[in-house]
Amino acid sequence: MVQYFKIIDHQTIAIDKPTEGTWVNVLPPLKQEEFSDLSEALDIPIDYLKDSLDIDERSRYEFYDDVKLIVIKTPTENNSFNESDAFYITIPICIILTNGQIVTVNSFENEAIKKFLNSFQNRHPDKKNMMALKVFEKITMNFQECLKEINQRRNLLEQKLYDANRNEELTQLMRIQKSLVYFVTALRSNELLMMKMARTDFLGLNEDEKDFLDDLIIETSQALETAQTYTNILSSSLDAFASIISNNQNEVLKRLSTLTILLSVPVLIASIYGMNVPLPFQRSTNAFWIPVLFCFLILGFTMYNYIRRLKK
Repeated sequence: MVQYFKIIDHQTIAIDKPTEGTWVNVLPPLKQEEFSDLSEALDIPIDYLKDSLDIDERSRYEFYDDVKLIVIKTPTENNSFNESDAFYITIPICIILTNGQIVTVNSFENEAIKKFLNSFQNRHPDKKNMMALKVFEKITMNFQECLKEINQRRNLLEQKLYDANRNEELTQLMRIQKSLVYFVTALRSNELLMMKMARTDFLGLNEDEKDFLDDLIIETSQALETAQTYTNILSSSLDAFASIISNNQNEVLKRLSTLTILLSVPVLIASIYGMNVPLPFQRSTNAFWIPVLFCFLILGFTMYNYIRRLKK
C-alpha cells in the first residue's frame, strides 16, 4: 500500500499521486506492481524499494545519481505466536531522498513512522535533509520508550520470581533478554550509520542540521548504553536466580536424603521381623507391638541427635 501526503495550509492532506514536496509512505501489504509503478514514477531504483523487505538488512546508506538511500533499524513488537520468541524485534526502514520527494518504505507498521505522520504538518518538505533527521529522531525516541517498557516488565517479573520460582517468569525474562540483544545490535548499527553520515557529510547538511545530527548521535549512544546496562543487569539476575534455584534444589535433596536415612533403620527392623524364620518374641502376645516400639525408639533417638546437631 502506497500513501501520498502533502502539507496544504499547515495541514497534512492525503493525495492520490506524488507531486513536488510530497511524502510517499509505503506500508504493508507490499506488492510487486506497486514497487514497479513507484520506481517508474519517481525514477528510483527498484532495489532501493525492496531493501526493507530483508528483515536482516543492516543500517547503511548509498546513492545512485540524484537518489539517496538510507537504511536504518527501528524496534517493533514481535507478533510471533512462538512463546519463546523476543517481545521486540528490529526492522529496517528505508528512507529515499529524491529531487522532489521523500519516500519511506516499511516492511512492518511501526510507531516511528506513525509519530512522524502526526507531526508531518510541522515539517518542511523542501528541507528533505531535516525531514530524514526527524525520522531518525522518532526512531531513537521509539527505542528509548521500548527500553523503558522492557525495564518495567523486567522489574515486575523479577519481583514475581522472588516470591515463587516458576518457569513462566523465567521464560518471560529470556524473551526480554532476546529483545535487548536485538536492540543492542540495531542501536550500535544506527550509531555507526549516523557517525559515518556526519563524517562524510552524505546529506550535505547545514550547520543547524549538523548540530541536530550530533544531538541524535548522542541520544542514540545513550540508548545503546541503556540497552547494554539492562542486558548486563538481566544477565546477572538470571545467573543469581539460577544459583538460588540450585541452592533450593540442594536443600530439598538434603531433606529427602535425611528422611531416607532416618527411615532406613525402622525399615530394616520391620524387614527382619517379616522373615519366615524363628524370631525373638514371636510367641509373645505383644509380638507386633515390641518391634514397632523398638522402631519408634530408634527413630526418635536418631531425630533427636540430628536436630541437636542442626542447632549447634
